[in-house]
Amino acid sequence: MLPSSQSNYQSVSDSQIKLDRFIVCGLGSLGQHCVSILKEYGVVVNAIDQEQPKDLQIPNLLSLLEQLLIGDCRQAGVLEQANITHCRTIILATGNERVNIEAALAARLLNPQVRLVIRSDKQNLNQLLSQTLGNFIAFEPNQISASGFAIAALGDESIGYFQIEGHQFRVVKHQMKMSDRWYNKLHIYELNTPHRRVLNHAHSSSFLPKEFHQWEPEATLHPGDTIIYIEVTEQIRSLKKIAAQPKYNLQQFWREILFGNAWNNVKQKIVYFSQTLSHYQSLRVALICGITVLFLWCFGTLIYILNYPQSNISEAFYATAVLLLGGYGDIFGGINFKTPPEPAEHMPGWLRLFSLGLTLIGIGFVGVLYALLTDALLSFRFRFFNSYQPSIPQKDHIILIGFNRVGQRVAALLQEFKQPLLGINSTAPNVDFFKKIPIIIDSIADALGKANLTNSKSVVVVTEDSIENLEIALTVHAQSPTTRVVIRTYDRYFRDNVARLFPYAQVICTSAISAEVFVAAAFGENILSLFSFDTQTILVVEYMIEAGDTLNGLLLSEVAYGYGVVPILYQSLKRSPLKLMPSDNIQLAVGDRLIVLANSNSLQQIERGEMFPQTWQVEIEKVLAPDAIFDGANEISIISGCNIGTARKLMNNLPVHLPKALYKQQALHLVQRLTKIRVTARLKPCSEDRDS
Repeated sequence: MLPSSQSNYQSVSDSQIKLDRFIVCGLGSLGQHCVSILKEYGVVVNAIDQEQPKDLQIPNLLSLLEQLLIGDCRQAGVLEQANITHCRTIILATGNERVNIEAALAARLLNPQVRLVIRSDKQNLNQLLSQTLGNFIAFEPNQISASGFAIAALGDESIGYFQIEGHQFRVVKHQMKMSDRWYNKLHIYELNTPHRRVLNHAHSSSFLPKEFHQWEPEATLHPGDTIIYIEVTEQIRSLKKIAAQPKYNLQQFWREILFGNAWNNVKQKIVYFSQTLSHYQSLRVALICGITVLFLWCFGTLIYILNYPQSNISEAFYATAVLLLGGYGDIFGGINFKTPPEPAEHMPGWLRLFSLGLTLIGIGFVGVLYALLTDALLSFRFRFFNSYQPSIPQKDHIILIGFNRVGQRVAALLQEFKQPLLGINSTAPNVDFFKKIPIIIDSIADALGKANLTNSKSVVVVTEDSIENLEIALTVHAQSPTTRVVIRTYDRYFRDNVARLFPYAQVICTSAISAEVFVAAAFGENILSLFSFDTQTILVVEYMIEAGDTLNGLLLSEVAYGYGVVPILYQSLKRSPLKLMPSDNIQLAVGDRLIVLANSNSLQQIERGEMFPQTWQVEIEKVLAPDAIFDGANEISIISGCNIGTARKLMNNLPVHLPKALYKQQALHLVQRLTKIRVTARLKPCSEDRDS
């Protein structure tokens, strides 16, 4: 929340603040939270609903509205009464997608410039409407909140995942241990690298701050401390890059033979193949039996041809096959290899004994092959039929209770994470889910007894009733205190109360999360992703800098520390290279692209142009080398943003105070850079000058 007094901010004059007007259609849970968050931005809000709101999840909702109209938001007359012609954005948040779309069309006819933010799950239609109507964006609350439930259910240190421009980002919440490589070795600011940024830090005895950058840069990490950071985990390789890899060719093959590397490669492949076979016992047995039968087949054919040169090769080949398949009686019952036919009793005794041996050996080895084939077919059959009813996981699985639209979306995301999953529902859900995950259809109390609860990783409760979700969470904790519990609610006040009373449970308010996305989109922001920690939602927001923007002309250090956001991607021009975790010294200009992590408070400050005050000053005392004057002026200009001419005058009149106040992290960075180039400088708060 913003402070009641504006004295803590540097703000633009009142004459520059534009009083915006917004309309919210549909005062269900989502609509009410949208109204509440919009009022935090200090704008005028009108609302339209078909009936007087009864279930007020925001207690002072009616006092937040300038006007509440009871009627159909699809009707032009109702929209005109809500002052649609002077409206900046209309949020259509009713539970009926058809009503939302029809109202969007009516609003566009009355106001061609109004921004349309609607609740809709029809992705193809939404894309077509966006292309046709313009200034249009649609969201589905279930999809917005599902990722939060899925990530919370994982139960590890990761609290957020998202992708931008082929790069995978991960947000981690880590509690320090004695064995950690960072333990008591680095200052916190030294953890920042080109691929990592610290978001928050708290000592073991304190709580995490609500805003970014509220940590001491020169503090060290100790056991029990909590640190939250974001890192780039990987760059996704495209198929084109994989296809461009050099291929093995004939010239390379002859070169390997020439230098004696070919045999080494063959030996390595043989060793690898033998190691692979050692993991598949049945396959190894089948391969041995098959090779043995094939050898006897060829050897027997050769023996018969040598003893009966007048016989046909094909007859010897097929006769050996018959013997291997147990046809000894068929061969010596009248089939002969000599033309004219020779009685079987005239065949040499050793050859008849050899034929009997072929039959006995063939029966043994071919029988083994038959057995292995039968086993494989039966196993496949059992897997085929059991695929419709997967077995219940025994341990380290996630239990999902509730198979509504949110539950189904959460299940799909957890399957993408390849997590063992068990569903519990009081009624039979969609038939397709029976083919994918095991589901227990029973009362919740009875189903928990069958779900191997004590061995589970976490339990996610997403039924439609918040009180029922709380009851289930308490039941789960009573039966298995170590199991992580994630529950769904629609009321953020209920969420905050439950989170305080039951710290073992993670409570996610779907309406509050979705409303923050809807409201941010209402101001024209492009929301790329989101994640949650400590009951607040962090949005991944993309800005395209335009003339008149509150970000235009600022250094990234001023954007980060002045508005409480974390820049994670910068691009100067549309086709210029991307810069991940960009430097604080970059100055924004029209046409630049910037992606930041921000909470609702930060977005409000950016919208109004209200920045935290710069309260630290740098005192430059002396230089230790002649060339340090030139280099020091450059560093001052780059880091503080002051004019290069001013910086050179300062360096020629030492000692001196930098006339421009800075943020603490910005000032500390400047002192560190000056020290490296042999300029003595120190950091002090601005209040010291006022006191003196």
